[in-house]
Amino acid sequence: MHAPHPYKVLFVGDAAAEFASLQQSVRVAGESFELTHVSEAAVAQDGPSPHVRDWQPEVIAFDSSTQNPLSLARQLRQLSPKSQIVFLLPSDRLERFRSSLPFVPHLAGAWTLNNRSFHELPQLLKEAAQASRERAASAAVFDKINSQLTKGRSPQSEVRRAQLASSERYLAAVLTQSPDGFLAVDADGAIIAWNESAARLFRIGWDHIVGTPLSELFPEEHRGEIDSLVARVLHEGSIATTELSLQGEHAEGPSHGELSVAPVHDETGRITTLSITARDITARKHAEQELRELNETLEARVAQAVAELSESEEALRQAHKMEAIGQLTGGIAHDFNNLLQGIIGSLDIARRRLSQGKTSELDRFLVSATTAANRAAALTHRLLAFARRQPLDPRPVDANQMVAQLEELLRRTLGEIISLEVVRAGGLWTTKCDPHQLESAVLNLAINARDAMPDGGSLTIETSNAYLDSAYAANEHEVRPGPYVCISVSDTGMGMPPEVIAKAFEPFFTTKPIGQGTGLGLSMIYGFARQSEGHAKIYSEPGVGTTVKLYLPRRDGSGEEPQDQAQLGAEHQTHAGETVLVVEDETVVRSLVVEVLSELGYQVIEAHDGPSGLAILQSARQIDLLVTDIGLPGLNGRQVADAGRQLRPEIKVLFMTGYAENAALASGFLEPGMEMITKPFTLESLAARVKQIADR
Repeated sequence: MHAPHPYKVLFVGDAAAEFASLQQSVRVAGESFELTHVSEAAVAQDGPSPHVRDWQPEVIAFDSSTQNPLSLARQLRQLSPKSQIVFLLPSDRLERFRSSLPFVPHLAGAWTLNNRSFHELPQLLKEAAQASRERAASAAVFDKINSQLTKGRSPQSEVRRAQLASSERYLAAVLTQSPDGFLAVDADGAIIAWNESAARLFRIGWDHIVGTPLSELFPEEHRGEIDSLVARVLHEGSIATTELSLQGEHAEGPSHGELSVAPVHDETGRITTLSITARDITARKHAEQELRELNETLEARVAQAVAELSESEEALRQAHKMEAIGQLTGGIAHDFNNLLQGIIGSLDIARRRLSQGKTSELDRFLVSATTAANRAAALTHRLLAFARRQPLDPRPVDANQMVAQLEELLRRTLGEIISLEVVRAGGLWTTKCDPHQLESAVLNLAINARDAMPDGGSLTIETSNAYLDSAYAANEHEVRPGPYVCISVSDTGMGMPPEVIAKAFEPFFTTKPIGQGTGLGLSMIYGFARQSEGHAKIYSEPGVGTTVKLYLPRRDGSGEEPQDQAQLGAEHQTHAGETVLVVEDETVVRSLVVEVLSELGYQVIEAHDGPSGLAILQSARQIDLLVTDIGLPGLNGRQVADAGRQLRPEIKVLFMTGYAENAALASGFLEPGMEMITKPFTLESLAARVKQIADR
């Protein structure tokens, strides 16, 4: 009879004392063992091949000092499937370790023993080795018996058996290969089972996860939340879900997870364990954060886009403006050269006649020069009016009377081939505007109509009362609903297409050739209407004609304010000898004003700029009236007047201006005791205005 072969046991670990105890126990028991000891570090460093693949141990035992027994056991078992696995464990880890083994691949049938029960180890190793031998010896017999049993089974039962085995393999594969982490937790909240994805998600090794409280897988700030979640599910028996950070001692970088906790009941309905599903939602959280940041910056990005668009539009407008200025240059140069020629020529002839002693014709040439100069002044007024910077002199105006006074001039201007019809409404309301600007507007409209009818036609000027309601005002820019006096000018000329109507009120726009017009006519009219708080509207159809309507606001009351006298006379003289301070930086203008006021009997003091004028006001000299230009160097006229009134509250002020952006009466520029006269003015107008102020 042959002696039995010794049982081959590979003992893995660093507890040399346990291995020595094993050797002693084997000798005492009289059993035949072939024992080999290898350290955990040696197996991890050199690999398992020399100890397992070549030797093929029947039992692989891990002592209690092994740090990663599960990981090493899985590796060795894959190389030696018939080897039995034995774990020596301390008592505090034994039960949870045993309960987790069924969930660890390839280790479901592993043996466990308390390391304090070392005297039982030889018997356990013997039984494990015998099991390994029986498994190897019975493999062929089992296959034969299984084949015979299979022959005796019905096809249906065999199909069910195959389906069941396939289903078990499929479920095991799903659990192992799922991208989501699955864990099982006992009633105390300790982990007893897990899959590969859970180990990867929480970045913890197999040998450290078993028995670990679930909350310790998470950062410390979330552990209380996890313990509360587990307690709630155990108490209520319902599924609970939460989202939280996975960054902590087990994590390598910021990550976020979604945790779902569900109860698992036994056949009596009692909750025995909890099923945990953990999913990495870091990518989703990052996408949500990017979306939030995108939404938070949306308003700023839209504002930036609008600002860039506005800059582009402004650049385009500037380009159009520069193009228009080029067109303006030709028209203005043409008009001013003609006017200057009339002024210079008339004065030159007057000088020659005077040197020849021929004074009988002087008046005719002086009148021609004055007329040309007035036309030049009107052109500068038009330049300012289209920009709405021309200071107006608003007065109550009877539009019927104004049109009647213009009728003869209009007939001469239009010529014989154009018929003029004037329709004046009865009971026409009074409006308030600058009468000279209104006359200029009507005259400009008549000239435009004449140019649109080169072969003749008819022109109709009509006045009427009108009421613009809210519906009309809502469709127009800056129009107030209410009563207006309407003056319409209609012709039977060529008319305008819609694209020309849209640009007709734009500054410098003209359909005339370069050098034959400034393009300021209709823009001046529009500017005048807007400054007068009114409205202008064009109606036109090509081949039929054009109607331009001026709407000026109704003024309550009737009658006209006193007008300036046409010529200097005794009524302009002063008999009280008032003292007037004239502040003007332009020498020629200052000399003329001083000369006229001196002739009229005023005591005149002159200053050439704002600081010198203020110094005089601060002196003890008697001053009854301040006549000052607005655009002065150093201190402007308004500053001089305000400083002077602090010292002389009763002083009266007359402002002179050729351009004053802030001089519009509606803006509250003028205070009581202040008036304004617009350059260029006649000396008669100046004398009348000074007399009117001085006598108050």
